[in-house]
Amino acid sequence: MKPCFLIPCYDHGSTIGRLVADLSSHGLPIYIVDDGSHDATRDELLRVRAASPLVRLSRLPRNSGKGAAVMHGMRHARADGMTHALQIDADGQHDTRDVPRFLARSAERPDALLIGQPVFDRSVPWARLYGRKLTNFWVCVETLSFSIKDAQCGFRLYPLAESCDLIDAVAFPPRMAFDSAVVVRLAWRGVPIENLPTNVVYPANGLSHFNMLLDNVHIVVSHATLVMGMLGRLPRLLLRKIALRMSRATHWASLSERGSVLGIRIVVACFRFLGERAARALLYPVVAYFLVTGPAARRASNQYFARLRSFAGESTSLPRPGWRTAFRHMMAFAESALHKFAAWLGKIEEEKVEFPDQAELQRVLASGKGALLIGAHLGNLELTRALAAGGRKAAVNAVVYAEHGRGFFDALAKANPDFSVNLIHVDEVGPATSIELKDKVDRGELLVIVGDRTPANERGRTCSVDFLGAPAQFAKGPFILASLLECPVYLFFCLKEDGGYRIHLERFAERVALPRAEREARLRELAQRYAHRLESYCLLAPYQWFNFYDYWKELPA
Repeated sequence: MKPCFLIPCYDHGSTIGRLVADLSSHGLPIYIVDDGSHDATRDELLRVRAASPLVRLSRLPRNSGKGAAVMHGMRHARADGMTHALQIDADGQHDTRDVPRFLARSAERPDALLIGQPVFDRSVPWARLYGRKLTNFWVCVETLSFSIKDAQCGFRLYPLAESCDLIDAVAFPPRMAFDSAVVVRLAWRGVPIENLPTNVVYPANGLSHFNMLLDNVHIVVSHATLVMGMLGRLPRLLLRKIALRMSRATHWASLSERGSVLGIRIVVACFRFLGERAARALLYPVVAYFLVTGPAARRASNQYFARLRSFAGESTSLPRPGWRTAFRHMMAFAESALHKFAAWLGKIEEEKVEFPDQAELQRVLASGKGALLIGAHLGNLELTRALAAGGRKAAVNAVVYAEHGRGFFDALAKANPDFSVNLIHVDEVGPATSIELKDKVDRGELLVIVGDRTPANERGRTCSVDFLGAPAQFAKGPFILASLLECPVYLFFCLKEDGGYRIHLERFAERVALPRAEREARLRELAQRYAHRLESYCLLAPYQWFNFYDYWKELPA
């Protein structure tokens, strides 16, 4: 990646020197296109070029418009081997402190067009503000999308290969209408577009070359042309929109809970009055319905088993992906839910649950200090909490995402009021929650948190590690929490085995320390260790891992 700056300039002699000085600190080439400025600005540009070896100055023979200057600069930069151009206006409107953010994001998404999403102060003229709103409305129509927040902001970062191919193939309006026209046509070509908020000001004595009559006429003509172009491309744009929606990675927390509370209650009532066998028979048509009407979950199940087989090797006896395997996978999930109800209704006998390492946990509790148990959406952790609550053996606190699965949680609470005791709903584990959880551990209570789903609002709190032979995002949160709690950490799984359940407990760390200088590396190491152990348990109980979404696909920012 070889980025540069691109500045179209027309009679901005009073501001160009300060702008170049601000940008020079980044050490990148600065392409300035003089759009036929008068002598004073022309002389200032020559002085700026002489003072800075980073400046590449070119001049159009006459004033041709901002769009013409930008296109000239793009071609010049690409011919010099540049790959990306960060356009910034010469009039001092844009906040150069946001340059590192644009460059960093472009390094992550080199294929994307990054557009500034203006955050205006009171200096913005009323007519310009509402003119932008009108333009943005038409851009939404022309692209069949709300993804472009502001099509006129002159602070933007172009991928030069795609942009230069486009301007060489299409005749663009040379003046102010260029900004929105090039964004729309790049969107038509399938170039990803991202919006980055940035402060935009209108200096009190700022020089604007926007001609209220001429430029507005050009913009109206440009949008009329684009609307006609959209109509001709309508089938293709609709198909692309549908395909994008089908293929887009969706965060697990945004997946709606399928099924009704009434349906859950019917199954529970059947279990309560007719027994497990009758309730289990009722699950077959229910699971068959969800199998047929849930293509995303079905694909996720098949993807998981394909990766599991590939990871295990050619000689594996693991089931092959397909409808039969997906049905068994979903049936295991439904049975797990049924057994959660059974446990809270007191219908599961403790003799059916083996816990070979119980003495280790008792030793920890006898010390007067609690522990953090890191589990997964594997097996049936809720069953262990129900047994602990029923026998009053230990206080087991479960940390769960606040909004997901509300209907299921409510049904469990109605089955047994004790369900809601020690159930901690959170949006994220912040300082207040951490203090509450530490108090519980210090009182000798246990905390259970799952580590195989990323936070609903990630904000960088994930890391990519290898899981079943491919990179996957894992949360840093459980390990950060472990360092704050200063308590023993165990991995904890409850798997269905041989007609009953078996609790697996293994020590993960006596304490988790995160030295500042090694924090990120240490978090990644801990997440990788957890992922490797999760792989082993998935091989042990392949049908009992219940993440029915595209687990390995990187989520959009």
